[in-house]
Amino acid sequence: MKRAADFFDRHAPWLFPLPALLAILVLIVGPILANFVLATYDFFIGSAPRFVGLANFETALADRRFWNGLVNTFYFTGVAVPLQMLLGLGIALLFNRDMIGKGFVRTLILLPMVATPVAIALIWALMFNPSLGVLNYFLESLGLPRSLWVADARLAIPSLVLVDVWQWSPFVALILLAALQGVPQEYYEAARIDGAGAWQSFWHITLPGIRAAIVVALILRSIDALKTFDIIYVITQGGPGTASETLNVFAFKTGFEFFRAGYAATLLIFLLFVVLGIAVLLNLARRRVA
Repeated sequence: MKRAADFFDRHAPWLFPLPALLAILVLIVGPILANFVLATYDFFIGSAPRFVGLANFETALADRRFWNGLVNTFYFTGVAVPLQMLLGLGIALLFNRDMIGKGFVRTLILLPMVATPVAIALIWALMFNPSLGVLNYFLESLGLPRSLWVADARLAIPSLVLVDVWQWSPFVALILLAALQGVPQEYYEAARIDGAGAWQSFWHITLPGIRAAIVVALILRSIDALKTFDIIYVITQGGPGTASETLNVFAFKTGFEFFRAGYAATLLIFLLFVVLGIAVLLNLARRRVA
């Protein structure tokens, strides 16, 4: 018993994290490795798998639908995330001021973030309905023409961006509001004494004070937007046609509708490297601004 106690005392820094490390290996690394192995097979569910090496990767690179999904993924992310950052910053700046009923309004603003994504998508799908949707009713009330929304190939992704921005801008606002409350008020008082205006204070005090939080919010939202699936699949299923089909949705259809498990695994590996590459680049940027 004494030897066992001495062993645990000497190796405690390694033994205590060991269960968490094993859990990570089993739950994360294991499925990733299995996915890499599956990607080397031509596996149509219901038939025997056939080893094809890197043929699935070559097929993907020659597949127009793969490139369409990749472009749509970047299009959705590139529009949604900047809008969320700008709107979230505006909300954070608003709630950083003293105002009547601030706590109640802040709670209402945060409701989209805590709601179930599929339930949100179903509600927005009804709102986007060209015939019965409430959005077209509002357009007509303002004297504007009706819109097809997600039924129009040109408007499908912008409409989905609207849903994503509505849902996740409060998340960005919450992060930036916490950072704003950490900026010392003495800086603003000194700036006012020196004659600085509101814009100068914002540019030279507020932004530098919260830039680390901005990068963190940008990293979290970019990673999440790149792999968005629920609202896209529930509202449009990637349609009309393939107008809103992101790489994630294409991989799901390939695996669970066309039953090509090996090719679906290949598409998800490409998505993994896209998300990983963006995360690495943003983390390098975070270290530079920290």
